[in-house]
Amino acid sequence: MCGTPMFITRKLLKKTNRKEKEMTEVIQERLINAELYVALKLKQMKQSRIYKALLDDRGDVPGWVLVVLMTTGLVTALWTIAAPRLTAILKNSLDAMNGIR
Repeated sequence: MCGTPMFITRKLLKKTNRKEKEMTEVIQERLINAELYVALKLKQMKQSRIYKALLDDRGDVPGWVLVVLMTTGLVTALWTIAAPRLTAILKNSLDAMNGIR
């Protein structure tokens, strides 16, 4: 290998392998620490009141019932008042369309 004695190359290779092994161990240790940190934070978040409130899917049932009833009441009231006029408008429109033929 370009005049380099073989024992020097082996020494360098052993050093490189040892450094790679040390770096791999350091990386693995950091990954384990990161995983434990994330798991701890996730557990803390799941125990928080905000998370529990977000999971509560009951909703505001009385509020929705009130909205539906009020909307139904308004539509019924408007329909009762406007029905004769709307019927006349629809009849006139259909009669006008029949006259186009």
